Amino acid sequence: MLRMRVLGTSERQPARPVLTASLDLAARLPRLILEARRVSASVHGIHGRRRAGPGETFWQYRPLVTGESASRIDWRRSARDGHLFVREREWEASHAIWLWIDRSASMGFASSLALASKVDRALIAGFALAETLVEGGERVGHLGLTRALASRRIVETLAQAILVDAKGADADLPPDAPLPRLADAIIITDGLSPAASLAKRIATMASSGARGHVLLIADPIEETFPFTGQAELFDLEDGLSLRVGDAGSWGEEYRQRLEAHRDAIKEACRKAGWTLTLHRTDRPASEGVLRIASLIAASRGPGR
Repeated sequence: MLRMRVLGTSERQPARPVLTASLDLAARLPRLILEARRVSASVHGIHGRRRAGPGETFWQYRPLVTGESASRIDWRRSARDGHLFVREREWEASHAIWLWIDRSASMGFASSLALASKVDRALIAGFALAETLVEGGERVGHLGLTRALASRRIVETLAQAILVDAKGADADLPPDAPLPRLADAIIITDGLSPAASLAKRIATMASSGARGHVLLIADPIEETFPFTGQAELFDLEDGLSLRVGDAGSWGEEYRQRLEAHRDAIKEACRKAGWTLTLHRTDRPASEGVLRIASLIAASRGPGR
């Protein structure tokens, strides 16, 4: 990507408009929550309920995992074929789904062609997915901020946690830690951090066998780079600027680099067994939400 770096720069100084927009989050959240609920209602039912009871009844047998207590072994089932099995109950089989929503400075961008800024679209999509998945019987949490919950107030819980999380505005990558084996991840980002860094995080998160989905948020201007004439480029995360000559001459190289950058992220997802979905902010939020909800429903398989 054409991101600017200056040798010797040790601290990020985000551009002032981005800082102002982040401080306005408290004022925007009520509108974003309402929009997320509208989007969730439009895709309601795509993720059917997986649990019929309170979670104490038998769900399935599964192989014993290294490190689990021997007291969990079902010896009668294990004796049938010489392998050790555990009786998994419904609450254990309800895989937690972990969101991570990128709120770094680059997410604050919105062109005149977009329906919303990237960060607002990311929050709407994340909230809508959380409500949809909880309605389907899942437990949802935000990585590094909340526990995985099956609460009817999941959207308010996530919104409150995000609002008070000042450090999250500087993070352009998800936490560098593996997810539980039975977990799913939904990473919502513009993917403008170095592709190698994002690929490494995806590999780490998936190292235990966790499944995942990356929802890549893009502004239509970022896709096409339609500029000509004299231009000044700004790095929203470092607060730096660069005057260039004919912007049109940059266009072809920019689009090639963008394609190579996306290909690297796509390859990282492929290696991890994850999915990658591109969502543009000039399209309805429901499209991205429906796509991710459908992928998670399909990954569960029939009857699960």
